[in-house]
Formats: sequence, structure tokens, C-alpha cells
Amino acid sequence: MRSKRQFLVKPQSALQSDINVTPLVDVVLVLLIIFMVVTPLMRRELMLQLPSAEAAPTNAPPSKELAPGLVRLTAEGTLLLEGEAVSEADYVPRLRRFLEARPRGQRGLFFQPDARAPYARLVVALDGAKAAGAEGLGLAVESH
Repeated sequence: MRSKRQFLVKPQSALQSDINVTPLVDVVLVLLIIFMVVTPLMRRELMLQLPSAEAAPTNAPPSKELAPGLVRLTAEGTLLLEGEAVSEADYVPRLRRFLEARPRGQRGLFFQPDARAPYARLVVALDGAKAAGAEGLGLAVESH
């Protein structure tokens, strides 16, 4: 007698048309955590903290050197070179002319920013001063 092997034939399962969302949720949660950590680090404005002005005794005799030029930065971001407003496009060329009129070794500049001035604007002004040929840069504050 021959044995008959009976094969159990399973009915073919239907194709699964659902999307498995578990990996998608995992990826979205990881991205959310990354954005939550990175977003506070992407602040573009930094608060400008000026040093406090302390009255220093000035008993030294006046020198024959020229005083360094003064560039002021207002709270609105306007640059003032020796008290006159300067446009952004004219800042570096005008500053270059101002510095070239001084002898070498005396081409320093002091910057006096307002406490509410945009920090990025101060950095651009400092970079422009170096490009114009300033030999030294300083930060001046008003004493109250």
C-alpha cells in the first residue's frame, strides 16, 4: 500500500495593504527630539553686554598722539563716524579715508555701541574697520 501523503494547503493569504507605521513613528520622534535640542542653539541674536565704565584717574600728561577715532552704534543699528551718520555702503570707504589721513601706529578706533544695539551689526562694523585698515580696535563705554 502506498501511503498517500496529504499536503495541507493553506489558502494564500491576501496581500497586506496596511502601512506599518511603527518605524515611521520612531523616526518622527527622533527628529522631534533633535529639533527640540537644536532649536534653542540657533538663536541669531545675542545680547550685547557692555563692560561697566569705571572712572580711572587721569594724572598722565596729555600726549601728542592723535586720539583714536570713535564709531558709535545706535540702538537702531545706525553707525556714526566721529558724530556723522554713515550708510552701510559708504562705511568702509569712508573709514579707509579717515584712517589713511592718520600716521601709521595711530590708526586705532574705539567703538561705542548702545546697550540695545544688535550684536550682529557690531560684528559687521568691527569687520569693516579691519578691512578699512584699522590697526587697533577698542570698546568704549560711557560713564554715568
